[in-house]
This record gives sequence, C-alpha cells and structure tokens, in this order.
Amino acid sequence: MKFLRWTVFVIAAFAMNFPVIVTLVTSFKPAKEIATNPGLILQAPTLANYAKVLTDTSRFNIYAYLLNSAVAAFTGAFLALLLTLPAAYAIVRTGVGRKHLLPLVANLRALPLVVFAIPLYMMFQFVGLLDTRTGLGLILTIVNLPLSLMMMVNAITDIPREIDEAARMDRAGAFVILRRIVRPVIRPAIVTALIFGFITAWNEYLFGLMLTTRQAVPITVGASFFFSASGGGVQWGVASAVMILGALPPAILGCLIYKQLTGSMTAGAVKG
Repeated sequence: MKFLRWTVFVIAAFAMNFPVIVTLVTSFKPAKEIATNPGLILQAPTLANYAKVLTDTSRFNIYAYLLNSAVAAFTGAFLALLLTLPAAYAIVRTGVGRKHLLPLVANLRALPLVVFAIPLYMMFQFVGLLDTRTGLGLILTIVNLPLSLMMMVNAITDIPREIDEAARMDRAGAFVILRRIVRPVIRPAIVTALIFGFITAWNEYLFGLMLTTRQAVPITVGASFFFSASGGGVQWGVASAVMILGALPPAILGCLIYKQLTGSMTAGAVKG
C-alpha cells in the first residue's frame, strides 16, 4: 500500500511539473540538439544558454529585469501588509468595515485584473508613473490587498480580546497593543502574507506588460524579449534559461511557505 501511494505521488508530481521539467532540460540543450532531440534525455548538456543570458547584456539586461521585479514585488508585498494589518485590527476589534469594506476588498480578488487595465493606464499616464518601479509597486500593492487583508483578519480573530483589555488596563493605546502584543503573536501569519505577496507580485505579468516599456520592465515581461533571435526564429534554449532564472526567487521562497503556513494556522492560539 505504501509503495502504491508513493507511485501515485511520483506520477502526479511529474505530471504537474512536466512543463517546468521540460523547460529546465531545454535550458541545458544546445540549439542543434533542441532541433533533433525533443525528449528529456540530454545528449550533450551545456551551460552556454545560461552564459549567454548572464553575460550578453548588450540588448537585454536580465539583471535589470530581476532588480525591477525584486523592488516592485517587495514594495507590493510590504505596502499591502502595512495597510492591511491596522485595517484588519480595526475590523476585528471594532467591527468597522466588517459588513461592507471586508467583503468589497475580498471580492476584488474574484475580478479579472484586465478590468482595471484602461483606467489604471490613464491614471498612471496622468500622474507620470508609467514605466517606473514606484508605479509598478503601487499596482502590485493593490493586487496583494485582498489576500493580505483576509490573512490578517483571520490571524487577529484568533487572539482573545482579553489580551487587549488587559493591555488597556495598563494604559496601552491601540497602536501600542497592535505593535507590541498583536504583531509578535501573529508573526507567522505576517511572514506568510509577505511570502505570498512577494510571489504573487513577482509573477504578475499583465500590469508589467501594460505599465512598463523600458526602465521598469519586470522579469516576467523581460523574459519574452529573449525569444527572438537576432537572425530570426526563436532561441528556445536561451528563452528556457531566462525562464528558469526568473522562476528561482519565487521557487526558493515557495520552499519556505509550508513551515510558515503551519505556524500561521496556530498563531494566536491560547489555552485558557
């Protein structure tokens, strides 16, 4: 029975990750082998594709794209948490916005982002935020708001009100309670929200394509530039190498999610 479970697990894992495996294998193939060997077995593995991506920055600078994505993703994750943490505390402890604001923000996640494309583009053009890291970071903040708010609300709800009341008896204000009592207790949930927010912002493609052209292009958009070869055709090996490099940061963070998720589920639990 154990062997059967592991067999099913391996088959399912392979099927779900098959596109990633193909991309990884292709990134180690020379151009001639890609044309003659479409399989997963490498005949003459090479690092030439990675060397070209990392050293030839005359046309497309992958380092700039990675930096743009890192700055915008961190901004989007951090600002979303900075806004939603006090908002969640107010919603849970005072009930302000629980009936209307919370459902409204949560339902924004269900809407396709393309709905906001035209008005956001016109607004960014008017205020001069097109093709800037700041502008991209602000948009990614909005993208992260629903999930971050729901996670903070759920985490703070688990904290007994008696803790707040005891702190108020010591003349602690709402800000002090939030900073010194609530924040340390829900730290696992905060870290989880930051990780999820960073990964979500890093993988965002639509707004990166729509709001950037040259200076603030993220890696998700910049990776598509490597598909076209100077002499025509698609450089599949180079394109695969770029996609693998672009996927490394969220993949590394993804490995940390499970532990943080386990902690966030028990954050605020108090035995009375």
